[in-house]
Amino acid sequence: MQLFFIIFTVLGGLALFIFGMNIMTEGLRQAVGAGLQKLLGRTTRTASGGFLLGTGLGTTIHSSAGSVMLVGFVNAGLMTLEQSIAPMLGANFGTTLSMQVISLQLTDYAFVAIAFGLGLTLLAPTDKGKSLGRALLGFGLLFHGMDLMSGAIKPHRETLAVFLRGVDGDTYSGLFLGILMAGGLTAVWQSSGATIAITFALISAGVFTEFSQVFPIVLGSHLGTCATSLLGSLGANVEARRCAFSHLLFNLFNVLLAVLLQPLFYWFIPLISNDLTRQTANLHSAVMLAAAVVILPFTHRYAGLIRKLFFPRAPMPQSSFLDYHLLDYPERGIKAVIAELRRVSRICLNSFNLTGRVILLTHDRKCVAGIKKNEAVIDDIKETMGDYIFQMTQKYLSRRQIILYHHLLHCMSDIERIGDHIEQLAQTSLRRQVAALDQEAFETILDLYRKTHYILTLIVKGFDPEANDFALSGKELHTARNDYRQASTEAKRIFLKKAQKHNLSPGAALYFKEYIAVLDRLSRHVKNISQAMEDEDF
Repeated sequence: MQLFFIIFTVLGGLALFIFGMNIMTEGLRQAVGAGLQKLLGRTTRTASGGFLLGTGLGTTIHSSAGSVMLVGFVNAGLMTLEQSIAPMLGANFGTTLSMQVISLQLTDYAFVAIAFGLGLTLLAPTDKGKSLGRALLGFGLLFHGMDLMSGAIKPHRETLAVFLRGVDGDTYSGLFLGILMAGGLTAVWQSSGATIAITFALISAGVFTEFSQVFPIVLGSHLGTCATSLLGSLGANVEARRCAFSHLLFNLFNVLLAVLLQPLFYWFIPLISNDLTRQTANLHSAVMLAAAVVILPFTHRYAGLIRKLFFPRAPMPQSSFLDYHLLDYPERGIKAVIAELRRVSRICLNSFNLTGRVILLTHDRKCVAGIKKNEAVIDDIKETMGDYIFQMTQKYLSRRQIILYHHLLHCMSDIERIGDHIEQLAQTSLRRQVAALDQEAFETILDLYRKTHYILTLIVKGFDPEANDFALSGKELHTARNDYRQASTEAKRIFLKKAQKHNLSPGAALYFKEYIAVLDRLSRHVKNISQAMEDEDF
């Protein structure tokens, strides 16, 4: 029974640490705002600048979440693989800086931070103040979690020391065992910080007493943290998956580099501090920094290596047209935004094609994952386009250019909402497994689907930056939308007729009506786009 409480005290402390770290990083991210994310989404001009931005990202939200964010940017076409590498290296190093603060062992002040953090969260008059309060609350919780782990372990340190004595960087078997164990645990809870925190607790409890014992644990945590970005790249395009693999390859490289330079780290790290907890944090930082210094001057060659090693024959996905170098050229910027609207419309059309398979109840997991990934891409593009247009409007613009940018921004909002409705259609189909529609009702829904598909192809066709007559595209889109409305009206008449004759089960009636409602809402956003195109200033 005592063992039961010990195990769950340690696990509870770990859970409290991870929960506190998540609250802290989320609070810091909200306090900083979207500025860092927007900077990362723009073209990175220098590797050093990207590394510094990535360091800020890793310090704020940790490498696991940061790497997923970068994979998302690459998947959205907002960054190239080359541009993502320097921020990825920086995010890895930034995480080690946050662990440097945690290594200071400020457990005596944990409840002070919790009390002040909760007070700010409840009483601060501004959102930024509340966010800082949440960060402080999380800071206190993670230290309290570490204190719980250390307190539970300390009475049994001799037993644990015997159990963990195989972990020893001085032997090949001990080095391999430590890397494998730490890597596996880190992959499970997807946080290198949690693994390092447990190491701090084991040191505080007296289980680990030698630098050689923590050496393989730190290296293993570097490998395990790659699981988050690899999982985040599932269903993404080939460049995003290469980005995730670049994270894995970099961490493999820093582990191999640390093993090769093991005597140097054994000599250098103890010179900085005699405290084993601080030595662990310093090793964590030193290994990441040493590997980043080697890779950083060769980011383009590194990207080329990644493309040769992973999916070498895969075609390159289309990148974003939002070039920040065009901010001083409003007309070229307008063309770039229209081309980007065409690109995001194609993504919507791709999602709609996938949704068609889900409507047919194929329940293909890849289709559902692809729709969700596309929706995340559309959201990222919308935020980046909003920032791009805002930056453009800070320049001198003519009346027509101002009106046109206004229309383009609203078109992007409509396309984003269309993406939401497409995802809703897929979710409706997933819920419809047990509610079968009869042949007539199903054919009616498929007819509406085909008409909507045609409308989406017209949107893609209409957003041609080289087109001379957008009004003609707008009229064509308007006509197709009216054709859909007539079909929708007929579908509602069929629904009413079947409902009155009780020819539909309650479940089937619910989904039949929901399909029509979602497609109708989607068509209303199409109307907004057609009206924008028909405007004389478009």
